[in-house]
Amino acid sequence: MPLYEHVFLARQDLGAPQVEELTNQYKGVIEQMGGSVAKTEYWGVKSLSYRLRKNRKAHFTLLNVDAPAAALAEVERQQRLSEDVLRYLTVRVDEHEAGPSAMMRKSDRDDRRGERGDRFGDRDRGDRDRGDRPPRRDRDERPDDATDDAATEE
Repeated sequence: MPLYEHVFLARQDLGAPQVEELTNQYKGVIEQMGGSVAKTEYWGVKSLSYRLRKNRKAHFTLLNVDAPAAALAEVERQQRLSEDVLRYLTVRVDEHEAGPSAMMRKSDRDDRRGERGDRFGDRDRGDRDRGDRPPRRDRDERPDDATDDAATEE
C-alpha cells in the first residue's frame, strides 16, 4: 500500500482532548478501510501566517499513514465537511521518516539551546565586537582632498 503524510489544522478554540478525538476519528476511518496509521504527532497550537476563517492560530497534527488512496479520500471528504478542520494536506512519500518529524526536532533543539545568549556557545568573539571596528565612512562623504581640488579648479 502507498505511504502518506497527512497534516491537518484544527480550530484554535478546540481543546487538546477534542483534537485528539478528531484524530482518533480519522484513524478509525483509515483502519476501517484497510489501512493503518504508523505514527501520530500532535505539534501543538501554532500561529498561522495569515487568518483562516477568523483564526490566527491552529492545532497542528501529523499522521503517517499506510493506506489505500480511497481511505485518504474519505478522510479528506470528512475534513472538508467538518467545521473544526481549517486546512489539510496529504503528501505521498516513498518511506516514513524514522524518529520524530522535523517539527518535533525543531522544538527539541530550541529547548536545548536555552537563553538567547547561548546561541554562540563558547566561541570567542574577539575582534568581531562592534567597538573594535574602524569608523565607517558614508558613501556621500567625499575625501578631504576632493573638496580642495574642486575649489582650486574654479
